[in-house]
Amino acid sequence: MTDLSGQPPSFDPRSWKRAGAPASAPAVPVPAPPAAPSAGAPRRFPALALAGSAAILAGGALFAHWSRPAQAPAPVAGVAPGTNASAPRDERRMLTLSGAQDLQGALIASGVDAASAQQATAMAMPALKTGGEIRAAMTLSPRGGAMDLVRLEASNADSSGVIVEHTAGTFTATAVAADLTSKVVVRRGTMDADSFYSSAVAAGVIDSLIPDFAAALAFDFDFQREVRKGDAFEAAFEQRVDRDGRAVGPPKLLYAALSTRTKAAAVYRFTPAGGEPGWFDGEGVSTKRALLRTPVDGARVSSGFGFRIHPVLGFMKLHKGTDFAAPTGTAIFASGDGTVEWAAMKGPNGNLTILRHDNGWETYYLHQSMFMPGVVPGARVAQGQEIGKVGTTGRSTGPHLHYELHIDGQPVDPLSVKTEAAPPLYGAVLAAFKRERDRIDVNRARRST
Repeated sequence: MTDLSGQPPSFDPRSWKRAGAPASAPAVPVPAPPAAPSAGAPRRFPALALAGSAAILAGGALFAHWSRPAQAPAPVAGVAPGTNASAPRDERRMLTLSGAQDLQGALIASGVDAASAQQATAMAMPALKTGGEIRAAMTLSPRGGAMDLVRLEASNADSSGVIVEHTAGTFTATAVAADLTSKVVVRRGTMDADSFYSSAVAAGVIDSLIPDFAAALAFDFDFQREVRKGDAFEAAFEQRVDRDGRAVGPPKLLYAALSTRTKAAAVYRFTPAGGEPGWFDGEGVSTKRALLRTPVDGARVSSGFGFRIHPVLGFMKLHKGTDFAAPTGTAIFASGDGTVEWAAMKGPNGNLTILRHDNGWETYYLHQSMFMPGVVPGARVAQGQEIGKVGTTGRSTGPHLHYELHIDGQPVDPLSVKTEAAPPLYGAVLAAFKRERDRIDVNRARRST
């Protein structure tokens, strides 16, 4: 084989040239082959070779791009085909309102037009309670500069409420029932040197339950004179809670116990079928007596029953009752069920109330600052009902309640009389009480501080 010049072909690239190229054209230098790498040394490629490879790859990529047929863009995750991925999304807002009356204004403030806010509120109101906080969850869809209401969830404090939805151009409402459970809480403590109130609060007893605790044991203890530092007490109460564990409604005292140096008592709350709630000992015997031992809370005995030098008249005179010193305005309670015989001013007695009880006994309440509404002659009052306020009217040296008990028309020492108990439970009612007693005791054993 020969080339056009008649010479045999050369395999030396330096001798290659195009036909018609000047003979003096400089030859392209060929780099010397790289030396063989030493053992263990990394292998290196000439930069020129890498550059050439990159150019070839790039060229191939460009060719592939130019020659590939057009394709639709890949879909965006979570967005339906044909939907604008940048379209505004629905918003969810949570609000706590002071009352149902604030719902319409809250919707308008969130961007909902007045007509829709009014319609949605009208649908929700029948399921919402007045006088308590309302929790509202709104799902809103942006539209221009306004918000379309998609869904409204409004709930009362007890978790009942309503769901209002906007579908097919109209609002529909679905009522939601309360989802509540009850838990029993037990608190134990000992009396401090200050008061039962401070002792109970320190032990974790809810303050609103303290009057109930004292009333439950009022027939067994005089909290002003018989309870001392170190005496032990226990309270168990029931509290309803919603799905999130938040307390709903007031707690209810179930059990009260007190142990002093001289005696101990424990009582259970029980409501007989068709009857009123009451306090009973472990055997189902009611703690209720004909009369309370003291008709005023938080007072001290400033003068007992018997003969004494009268503080105003200055001579020996029978003191026909017991004086309880207390600030003006302190509540006075009816010591037993009865009928009002007198409720008016009566000379040195000041403002006086006289009650005739079902067993024929009478109690007198002197020197009151006022009578409670409805306490008038002929009216029926219940044991523990507030009938007046402590004062210093009539012949009195300071604010106190003068309290008398008359049996068969004669005054007797009210603190010395042991009054009869109510009849015990029996039959099916007693069996129901024991089931409730056992339920309370099981929870007391499980839950303690």
